[in-house]
Amino acid sequence: MKLQEIKDFVQELRGLSQEELAAKEVELKKELFDLRFQAAAGQLDQTARLDEVKKQIARVKTVQTELSK
Repeated sequence: MKLQEIKDFVQELRGLSQEELAAKEVELKKELFDLRFQAAAGQLDQTARLDEVKKQIARVKTVQTELSK
């Protein structure tokens, strides 16, 4: 992701409620599971997507922490 895309993603996350953030986290964790499964089977073409999804999950958790304060 490029810097502007990251900023847009975080801005979008900050506009969500706690429940929506939790749903987004679950969705990203499912995607990460699917990507790991594909990687193990040797079918994953975009290996960089694994790291990108992990970072997106971390961003979601960071925004959740910000909102809980």
